[in-house]
Amino acid sequence: MDQPTRAALVAELTQLFTAGNAHATFEQAIADLPAPLRNQAVPDVPYTIWHLVEHLRIAQADILAFCLNPAYVAPEWPAGYWPAQNSTVDEAGWQAALAAIWADQQQFIDLLENPATDLFTPLAHGEGQTIFREALLIGDHAAYHTGEIILMRRLLHCKISK
Repeated sequence: MDQPTRAALVAELTQLFTAGNAHATFEQAIADLPAPLRNQAVPDVPYTIWHLVEHLRIAQADILAFCLNPAYVAPEWPAGYWPAQNSTVDEAGWQAALAAIWADQQQFIDLLENPATDLFTPLAHGEGQTIFREALLIGDHAAYHTGEIILMRRLLHCKISK
């Protein structure tokens, strides 16, 4: 792949993570969320907004680890990808989770932008997965759960800011 094509592809993947394009961004979904609503249950929903944020953090960190670590071992599903159902978050934990999400996102973007990163060759320690596929997985997964956060905010009567 020539450099201009690669650069354009990496720019599009980066926008998938950061710009939203056809949907609200994660940052928009969590902006101005009153702290008590982070742990507020919604009827008939088995998780809170906090659980979704923590799940996003765990899953993105896991995908990054898979891409970078040839000795990667997957956590047990689903327990290894979700916080405990009764867990809550305080301000420090919330801020730490957000900082970790953004740091891991930037590390993945750095991986994409690295000219030495082969986007399309299957990872030797995987089952056909490529960096490109994992980038799409991060974007798709984040968009899905960002939509859930927005819906939960609506059910909690807390609209998102624009």
